[in-house]
Amino acid sequence: MTQNHLLIIDALNLIRRVHAVQLNQSNDPVAQISATRETIKHAVRKLLSITAPTHVVAVFDAEQTGWRHDIYPEYKANRKPMPESLQQALSLIQDDLWELNVDSLLTEQDEADDLIATLAIKMSAQQQHVTIISTDKGYCQLLTPYIQIRDYFNKRWLDQAFIDDKFGVQPQQLADYWALVGISGSHLAGVAGIGPKTATQLLTQHINLDAIYASEELKPKLREKLDTHKEMAYITQQLAQLKIDIPLGFNLKDLRYQP
Repeated sequence: MTQNHLLIIDALNLIRRVHAVQLNQSNDPVAQISATRETIKHAVRKLLSITAPTHVVAVFDAEQTGWRHDIYPEYKANRKPMPESLQQALSLIQDDLWELNVDSLLTEQDEADDLIATLAIKMSAQQQHVTIISTDKGYCQLLTPYIQIRDYFNKRWLDQAFIDDKFGVQPQQLADYWALVGISGSHLAGVAGIGPKTATQLLTQHINLDAIYASEELKPKLREKLDTHKEMAYITQQLAQLKIDIPLGFNLKDLRYQP
């Protein structure tokens, strides 16, 4: 079997962080966008050189809200909106990426997280390698021997050792972990009163959220917290779980990288 390597760039994760740095460098929106574009081109060239992919794609979020907002309208309600100047420049940045032979992927209402997860799992199932470029720890639930995640800004791999140190659970338990502790950046509360240490202990003793709720060995105070916030726990779990079955409508050959 031919060994392919797909480089997936979480585009807005990269772009918004690069742009945030430029806001501190200049008060001129035009200069900010110009510097953002140049920095992104430099970063992508570097990533292409280091990872040497056979295929590459930059995945963007849809402009419309998706299924997570339908389930929980407060999802990501605490996030700052994208600056208008950057929003208007996205098509230019996509053109810049195209000039580097990097295609952009976005759909009408799918989050980049789910598109990336679907792509990565499809490749992994064929024993093909994937490198995801993102600071988003949510992708850690996808880890397999064929999927790796690189935090470009902190220059680190979000690998099993990182998960062990940060969360103390297995990749497949991360959605259950976040169901307990919540995800502040997504405005998901989880179970109030349960912190990382307790969540890790619970998931060491019980395989998943269902098993925790089914347990008859929990202390009364802990049981009360879990029962009080059960609905929010399961909403958080559902929204934290990445979808891996998004219809893509294209083939891997469409993402072939031609240096």
